[in-house]
Amino acid sequence: MSQSHLDDLFAYVEERCLWQFFSRTWDREENIEGVLNQVGRLLTGQEPLRGTPQERLFYADALAMANDVRERFSWASQVNKEEIAFLIDGLKSRLVDVTITRSTNRELNHHLY
Repeated sequence: MSQSHLDDLFAYVEERCLWQFFSRTWDREENIEGVLNQVGRLLTGQEPLRGTPQERLFYADALAMANDVRERFSWASQVNKEEIAFLIDGLKSRLVDVTITRSTNRELNHHLY
């Protein structure tokens, strides 16, 4: 995996994807995991999960992202399934670190919300 590919994906998500900024820690974790799992499935040619309303929501966000990734980044069509999985896992880790672990938003874990 190329660090530059991970940097490309992270910059894209930071700029274009609001699902990473839901109001609570559990929402952010759920969205990061759900959307990026679907993106990984789409980029590797697997059938996306659409059995529940939540899976369909993740799929809708993932479809737009996967299409954009294919259009914007020429390397996306050249990486294999293992590399995609590695990129998705790295992206999840980085997003959790930035949007949850190092977030200064105290409402993420406020007990009254």
